[in-house]
Amino acid sequence: MTAVVVTLVVLLLLAAAVVVFVVSRDRNRLASDEDSAAVHRAGTDQDRHEVERHFVQGQAAGQHMPNS
Repeated sequence: MTAVVVTLVVLLLLAAAVVVFVVSRDRNRLASDEDSAAVHRAGTDQDRHEVERHFVQGQAAGQHMPNS
């Protein structure tokens, strides 16, 4: 009976050590350059899309306005 309890305690301690190691590793991991580059590209694409949308809307509005 004592061997079973000791084995369970050792397994629980080992599992806890693995969890602590994984959590600390994930917290210490830094964002890679690829992540920041992807964020920058996404922002640039969004800005470009917005400019194109405003341009097209301006053209459409200009076609429906009478010439002065």
